[in-house]
Parts: sequence; structure tokens; C-alpha cells
Amino acid sequence: MAKTKIEFVCRECGASHHQWAGQCLDCKAWNSLEEVVLSQATSSKPESLKDLPPSKVQNLSAIKSENRTRLSSGLSELDRTLGGGLVDGSVVLIGGDPGIGKSTLILQVMAAINKTDTTLYVSGEESAEQIGDRAIRLSIKEDILLLSETHLEKIIKLAKEVRPKVIVIDSIQTMVTDGSSSAPGSVTQVRDCAAQLTQYAKQTNTILLMIGHVTKGGALAGPRILEHMVDTVLYFEGDAGGRYRIIRAVKNRFGAVNEISVFAMGETGLKQVENPSAIFLSNQAKPSPGSMVMVTREATRPLMVEIQALVDQASGNPKRICVGLEQNRLALQLAVLHKHGGVATHDQDVFVNVVGGIKVNETASDLVVMLAIMSSLRDKVIPNDWIAFGEVGLTGEIRPVYNAIERLSEAQKHGFKVAIIPKGNLPKKAPKGLKIVPVEYLYQALQYMSENT
Repeated sequence: MAKTKIEFVCRECGASHHQWAGQCLDCKAWNSLEEVVLSQATSSKPESLKDLPPSKVQNLSAIKSENRTRLSSGLSELDRTLGGGLVDGSVVLIGGDPGIGKSTLILQVMAAINKTDTTLYVSGEESAEQIGDRAIRLSIKEDILLLSETHLEKIIKLAKEVRPKVIVIDSIQTMVTDGSSSAPGSVTQVRDCAAQLTQYAKQTNTILLMIGHVTKGGALAGPRILEHMVDTVLYFEGDAGGRYRIIRAVKNRFGAVNEISVFAMGETGLKQVENPSAIFLSNQAKPSPGSMVMVTREATRPLMVEIQALVDQASGNPKRICVGLEQNRLALQLAVLHKHGGVATHDQDVFVNVVGGIKVNETASDLVVMLAIMSSLRDKVIPNDWIAFGEVGLTGEIRPVYNAIERLSEAQKHGFKVAIIPKGNLPKKAPKGLKIVPVEYLYQALQYMSENT
């Protein structure tokens, strides 16, 4: 009988430890070590190296690039986030909160692909009847191959017989392999199952879609190495009780990262939102103080978002709260606004929000946030056909941002009339119907707003 061995593996980084500790010595995460039972039978042996094919060394200049064919998912928004579609042999990991719509999206994609290629849906969480009821609700009548199984060896054996073009694993945390004696959902089980499925996908040129659970903090559950194994990682964002969903690519070996696609949840499933700028604007008939629109960039897409600010008299220590923007950035913006704009908020509560639940991480939002704060503090209404963007330095200068021409074109397309932009982004030819106001320092932008509102 093989002698058992116990190790403690970190579920965040996958590092092994000989004894339990409250903190992982590698990634410094707290309470992340889980007990894993190992045996000598499962350890790698040197004799197994004899069965492997010999390695081959190649010159980098001799390797020719091949144009990979892409398979459309049936949803143009999702295809754009993936970089143009699904690549043969690629592994895609989709994570999101419970009830956000992961299984609904995958079922719609499977129905579109199944019209031309064979698809296999493996469910370890739901029964065949539950998936059938969802298909009826979504009006899906395609003959998708369905398998309710959690045993990995059985799944791979059946896949070799059926040879589907696309395989869906829902979810990877429910899969169990004989190569690991740990409990289902543990670090070792998730890692080993994902490794075997990825190896099968690469060897057979099969497209693999894996659904993953997320932790309370929003990160994918299981070992961190899970994200390194796959080719693409997509996050499903949004409020489960709301209507809109955002799919964000945080890793993509075949396309741009941080690309987003927007969907609206309806009774018949997810529908594409081709003009997402419209949902991030409040569309108020009567504009209010403290609101202004900016053009941000999400990977290759210019996006119109509305920044709202509320400045109110503080009762006690003043509050600084951001939703959708960086908290520390707001403190910096208020300091620059006081030093170079003469606007003091040391006795005021300042709240800043990005409409629609989207997160803006670029510094091009500095100028808009400061103008919105000034508008709320002075009770001045900024016209709803104004936009602005620009980074504000610590010395009060307005620094240029990238892709200014695309931002101005997006604003002109949505009917905006005035654009307050950095002087360094002044185009040679302004878009038709759009007045460009170039500013070099913060006080110039504040002065223009005071004189024209």
C-alpha cells in the first residue's frame, strides 16, 4: 500500500507547504492553505520520460505565422471581445457571480455554433431537465449534445467518441479526476482537471469553454494557476437584479485585453447592445449641476460615460467616496483643484459616481471630475452637449491623452457641440459641428465653464 503524504497548497498561487500556516509564504495571502493528500502512486517517475516524444529546437526566424481560422459565436459583441471569434484549440474561462447569466450566454452560443458544427454541453451542476427548461425559455431548438457528468475520465472518453467542435464545462469546480484524491472543488482537483482538459483541447484542436465560480471578492475561485493555463479569461460583470451585463476580457492570447461587450438581459435571453454609450448616459431632459460627459477608452472602443459629482456641507470629518473611479485619485484631484483652481473643499463631503456601473481607470477622467465637482459646488449647470477629457498634472497643467481623434469622432457622432480638451490634442481639422476648446492649464477650463454656464 502506497504511503500517503500530506501537503498544504495555497488556493491563490498554488504554492506547496510542508505544514499549515496562517499566511502563504509565497503570495502572502491569509487563510489560503488547504490540506492535500498525496500518494507515491501519483507522483511523477523518471521512467515515464521514456514514453515522451523527443524535443525539437527551432530557429525563431524559421517559424512562419499562420492565419488562424476563427469560429463565430453567433454574437458579434462577444466575437469582438474574443478578438474576432473562437480559435481552434483555444481554452476560454468565463467567470461571474451566481445568477449573472453565464449558463444562459453559453447556451445561446452553443445553439448558434451547433447549426454548422457539433457541440457538447457538459453540466456538473444542473440536470438535463433543468437545462432543457432553460432552452425552452430561450426558444432554442437545436440538437445540442448534453451530458450530465462530473467524472473527468468519462467525459474525455465520450468526447473522443463524439469528437465535438466545441465543449462546454459547467463548471470546472464540479469536475473530479481519478488522478487526485482530494475533495471536489479543492485546489488540486480544479488544477488537475483543468490541466487534462486543456491538454485534450490542444491535442485534438477542440474549442473548450469552461465556466468558473468566483469568490466573494470577485476573483475566480480555485488556484491562481487556473488563469495561467487558459488562453482567454472573461469576466461577467453587472448586477444580477439589473438588466445590463458587461463581459470584460482580462486575458486574451488572440486579441486585445480589457475589451468589453455589453448585453441586456431579457425574457428570451441576452441581447446585444450595439451602442453601449447610450446606456451609460442618464439622458435627462433637464441637466442638473454636478454632471458631465467624457469619452473614455475600453481597449479599442471609445465609450461615452457620464461622471456625476455631489458636493455637500460636511458634518464632522469630510467624506471622499468614489464609485467607478480610483479613491486615491480623487484626493489628488481635490488637492490640485484647491492649489491651482482656488476651489476649497476641505469642509465639504465629495461623492463621485460613474453612471452605469462601469469602471474608469484612465487618467483622462481628471478634467471631467474636476469640472463636475466645480459644477456641483457652485451650483452651475453644465450643458448636456458638452464633453471633456484630459489628464491634470500636479502643477495644474492639462496633459494630452491618447486616441483623441477617435474620442472626438465618437462625441460628434452622438451630437455633442463643445469639447474641452488638452491643447496638445488639438486636431488639425475639427469634426463637423463640434467646437473645440483647447486648454493648457486647469484655471483656463474653470474660467471657460464659469463664463459660459
